[in-house]
Order: sequence, then C-alpha cells, then structure tokens
Amino acid sequence: MTQAKKDKWNKYFMDIAEVVRTRSDCLTRKVGAVIVNPNNRIIATGYNGSPKGIKNCNEGGCQRCALSVKGKISSGQQLDKCICVHAEENAVIQAANEGISTDKAICYCTNLPCVHCAKILIQAGISCVYYRENYDSPLTVSLFKEAKLRYKQLK
Repeated sequence: MTQAKKDKWNKYFMDIAEVVRTRSDCLTRKVGAVIVNPNNRIIATGYNGSPKGIKNCNEGGCQRCALSVKGKISSGQQLDKCICVHAEENAVIQAANEGISTDKAICYCTNLPCVHCAKILIQAGISCVYYRENYDSPLTVSLFKEAKLRYKQLK
C-alpha cells in the first residue's frame, strides 16, 4: 500500500474517532477511540463516560470531574476517584463482548492514551496506536516503546 493510501485510511479512521468522541458525557475531556483490524475494518469504537447503569458524568455521576470543572482538582490528579470508563477501555470491552480479537489491530485515539489504557492496549495485542492530541504521559510512551507497540501522532 502506498503512503498516500495509508495517509487517507489514517485520516478516515481518525475522523471517525473524532465523531465517536462527541458521544462522551465527560465534563473534563471528551475522548474517542476506534479499533481497526489489519484489513482496515472497524471492529469496535469507544468513548469515555460513566459505566452502564450509572448516572452520566454530565448529570453529576462523577464527583472527580465535577471538582475538576470547579478548579478544585488539576488535570491528571485523583484519577483513582474518576468513575468514567475510558474510550480505549470501552473499545476493547466492546470487541470482547462481541467475541472479536484485537490481536494485531490498530487503535485510533483522539488523545495519547493514559498509562492505564496503554497497559490495556498492550495486553489486548494492539500493534499500533495513532493519536491526534498529546497527553502528558511519559510512562505511556515508555511502555509503548518497551512493548514495541508502534505509536504516532497524526496532526
């Protein structure tokens, strides 16, 4: 496949991740993810938000996000108090629920995954992560490098 054709596929899937992120009910950061098999077929999508059956973040479901919006918690702090499921987690869970392998798949994310999601993507067998926006997570980069998981920012 030519580089121009790869670039078109990358733009296509990243644009879909951007649309998926609009479903997020998070108050602080909306993230979308798309997992694609090696044959350029979408196998799962995910966005960040409250778990099924739990009050949505934007309806007061996540106290951590509410405190963050009020300026009482800085970005990246007290993440253990956030009840939201991340976009990458939701995409991997969706594939698992449908019995679809993510081994050697590619993940398109609107943001560089956090450390927690990096570990999930590595364990899920994802071969490459493309992301649009940077997220200050040197440990994510370190894990991806050690696991030999390719990653690249797409502008």
